[in-house]
Formats: sequence, structure tokens, C-alpha cells
Amino acid sequence: MKWGIRLRKASYKKLWKLLIDKDMNKKALSEAANISMSVLAKMGKGETVTVETLVKICNAINCEVGDIIELVEIEQC
Repeated sequence: MKWGIRLRKASYKKLWKLLIDKDMNKKALSEAANISMSVLAKMGKGETVTVETLVKICNAINCEVGDIIELVEIEQC
């Protein structure tokens, strides 16, 4: 770990759990948040998305950013 920096990446597991709790599927979220299914596919792969996308999702399902994303540590070799 260089300079005491921990490498982390975004995880959207909290979002997927929240959608289950709200009985909402990805297509319904896509329509409610006005985002494309390809953006949700990127999130499903753990890839980065814009803050604007996160805000749209939060507005659509009435939550805070911390409710849908968390930072998880990347394993280092």
C-alpha cells in the first residue's frame, strides 16, 4: 500500500438490494430515472457511472447516494 492509500472501487450491491426491497426491476428503474439499460448494465459489471446518473436514480427511488453505492477495497497483488 503506497503512502497508506487504500485502493477502492464502487459497488452497487446496495442498489440491487434496495430494488428487491421496493419490488422494482431494472427496466422499471431505467424508465423512472430516465437512464438507459446500458448504464444499468455498466453498474451491474461494477463499472463507473456519472454522478448525474446516481442523482437520477436517487430522485427516482427517493433515497440518498449512500443508500445505493459503497466503496469496497480492491485486493492488491
